[in-house]
Amino acid sequence: MHRPSRPARVLASALATGALLVTAACAGDAGSPEAAPASPAAKRTPSSPSLSSLSSSSSPSASASRALTTNGAKAALITEADIEDDWTQVSNASSWRDKLLAGKVDVASFLTGKTGSQDCQKLIDGLYSDTLLGRPVGASALTGFTEGDARLLYQVGDWGKGSLEKSLDWLKSLPDTCDQFTVTGSDGGKRTVQVVSGSLPAVGDGRQGLTLTVQGTANGEPVTLGLDVAAVRVGSSGILVTNGGPSGVDHDSTRTAVQQGTQRLQQVLAGRTPSPTPTTLD
Repeated sequence: MHRPSRPARVLASALATGALLVTAACAGDAGSPEAAPASPAAKRTPSSPSLSSLSSSSSPSASASRALTTNGAKAALITEADIEDDWTQVSNASSWRDKLLAGKVDVASFLTGKTGSQDCQKLIDGLYSDTLLGRPVGASALTGFTEGDARLLYQVGDWGKGSLEKSLDWLKSLPDTCDQFTVTGSDGGKRTVQVVSGSLPAVGDGRQGLTLTVQGTANGEPVTLGLDVAAVRVGSSGILVTNGGPSGVDHDSTRTAVQQGTQRLQQVLAGRTPSPTPTTLD
């Protein structure tokens, strides 16, 4: 089956990728995503209809949802078959960290002063530590996928309805509050961050998407990190997707992960076991 090619790469330098995307996992790390070690953000654990064939109305209603369990969170994780393309599921997603997302926001550049800079610092810190929606109050799980120099991180968890609603409202405000700002890394390097709203499928009880562009340097060479952020609420549980890399963002993969992941979570919360996604691979 022929698939559309990924967006044009902004930078494809392996050198830049190595400097930007670092992992704390051991070289000999093995095992499935379900067996990945726990982290403070989540218990790190982990073919395909088209987007047009799926809708929020085709999935169990969130009103019939129950509390998310550990096994349910694992079952709600998406797989390679759900997002297709050339994504490969990995076992070390719990250790992913991106150096361009580590640093201190320049307060002086904000017209809104300290309050605005705090929101942007919270955004950067949350993305770096995988705690953008806070820490789950119940069960949670995480998995990750790679394709070239791009990484897609997928979290599912029970953050609580009220907390998720506040988080979605906060994310919605960021394109205005954090339209463009500067971050200074530990090496003194300056990075320019731009934040705009992103488009998501109409799924779940609430949702918000963002796209970030981070411009900086790696090994003395200019580099740009593109990153999609997508959050969806289903009852008191939700999903969080971050996707991108120094060669740009595949927005279609983000939307597919959101579509398929929300459906799986709704099925789990309705007491069902998600069926394996049929693959269209030969």
